[in-house]
Amino acid sequence: MGPVQTREAAPDTAFRDAIPQWGQAGELDSCGRKVPRPGPPDSTPLFMKGNEAVIHGALLAGCRCFFGYPITPASEIAHTAAALFPAVGGVFLQAESEVAAIQMTYGAASTGVRTMTASSSPGISLKQEGISYAAGSELPLVVVDVMRGGPGLGNIAPEQGDYFQMVKGGGHGNYRLPVVAPNSVQEMCDLTMLAFDLADRYRTPAVVLADGLVGQMKEPVYLPNAVKELPEKPWSVQGTAETRDNLLCSIMLDPHDLEAHVRHLHEKYRAISEKEVRWEEDRTEDAEIVLVGYGVVSRILRGVVDTARAEGIKVGLIRPITLWPFPSEALRAVCRRAQQALVVELSTGQMVEDVRLAVSDLLPIAFLGHAGGVLPTEEEIMDEVRRLAGRELGEERR
Repeated sequence: MGPVQTREAAPDTAFRDAIPQWGQAGELDSCGRKVPRPGPPDSTPLFMKGNEAVIHGALLAGCRCFFGYPITPASEIAHTAAALFPAVGGVFLQAESEVAAIQMTYGAASTGVRTMTASSSPGISLKQEGISYAAGSELPLVVVDVMRGGPGLGNIAPEQGDYFQMVKGGGHGNYRLPVVAPNSVQEMCDLTMLAFDLADRYRTPAVVLADGLVGQMKEPVYLPNAVKELPEKPWSVQGTAETRDNLLCSIMLDPHDLEAHVRHLHEKYRAISEKEVRWEEDRTEDAEIVLVGYGVVSRILRGVVDTARAEGIKVGLIRPITLWPFPSEALRAVCRRAQQALVVELSTGQMVEDVRLAVSDLLPIAFLGHAGGVLPTEEEIMDEVRRLAGRELGEERR
């Protein structure tokens, strides 16, 4: 690894000055401005926040429209978008509200452009109606949620309390959303690019779900190669004779028409659930206790695995990368070889419900959770692991 370049928050000109680091051989867009192209993956990394990495990933994915409203701990996403989108010929617009932002994103998506919005937990709640409309209209767009404490205004500390809201569909109607959960600043970039790919591949909104700590932490990021070709979108509305008959809406007043549309959507969701499951395993081959966590929690759990193994306790980790589709079959394969599972979350227990649905017939499932921005420590989790290692198998912590 070469020397890390540090780039602190700075005025717009400094962000623009960072763009040439993506590669000097960029092409010119329709406005005559240089489109950034990154160097190879083994090039010198940039040092940035997770929230900043989201925007770099979006631009490399070909996104050129951002509509949002700043909110802690996601504000750097809007700040970075305000600097970089115009610099590469894109559009940044700070909407008057979160409700307006999601509807602007809906409108841009209908023209076929790659577009996104971002917010934190209370702001995402305001976007839910628009997300449901986009799902019903089959519009590809990306929503980034950097979670904070709740309910209500809560606080600005990191939490994972939006799992139900995003994974289960917080808006109305029968729809699902692909949801990816980064646990590093690098993945904030990489999984944002994946979210755009999933959105276009299946004509659906896709979600990047990160806890506030992953959004705020700084780490080296190796910028991936930019997307060279974007998919054709013959269904979009271009204001041309060819697209005059294209209609994008989610209202179907005839019950039979709506049922047929919902069944069409669910056939698409079935394909997503079969083809787009992603997860990561660490030392699960002989694990007697399986730890399950995502986001920043999975990083803490990796340290727990190291400590437990050093003490002779056979512990492994499985980290869901897609929260929907949830890696149920992968989890079952691991848990068939284990004796117990421990789910750790920054919530009072949300993902644990999907774990129980997947493997409660195979082994006991314990839960450890904190809310309000309180992080579990490695020592606290190790105490629970030691307790589980010495208990009878039929017991479960409530």
